[in-house]
Amino acid sequence: MGFLIIRGGDEEQRTGQPRNVICAGCRHFMRKEDSIILRDILLALGLALILKLFFFDFMVTQGVSMEPAVRNGSVLIINRLAYGFRPPLVGAYLCRWSLPDEGTVIVFYTPAGDLAVKRCVKVLEDGRFIALGDNSLESYDSRSYGPVPFDNILGRVIGIK
Repeated sequence: MGFLIIRGGDEEQRTGQPRNVICAGCRHFMRKEDSIILRDILLALGLALILKLFFFDFMVTQGVSMEPAVRNGSVLIINRLAYGFRPPLVGAYLCRWSLPDEGTVIVFYTPAGDLAVKRCVKVLEDGRFIALGDNSLESYDSRSYGPVPFDNILGRVIGIK
């Protein structure tokens, strides 16, 4: 990758035409307006990535363990900051300010590492919680794998579509 080379200078002032920008790595010409549009698109994508990684997440459900509250194929909006700050790929909260209330639908990693959507039914004093699916006949939940550590929580479901 190289620097952007600007050509035009005095010619732009004489003709009123925007300067051309050459991408040194690929040698393609872009008008100044095109480079501004590209910059804005890259900024928007960067902002969207930051929002998804740190603040909100969107997921599509698969399975019937939470029916009727959450149906198979529903889109969930998850608040990743509901219980604290948990950076991606760290696996633990760096700062926690709250715990899930009983009855809250949460997204978490099971002890086996699978992503799950269940209802928190009990918060334990030892830093764990018990999560059960609403459809008890079809749910793989804490009855199978036991209590789950708080650090496994990805966030609270704040919207279902």
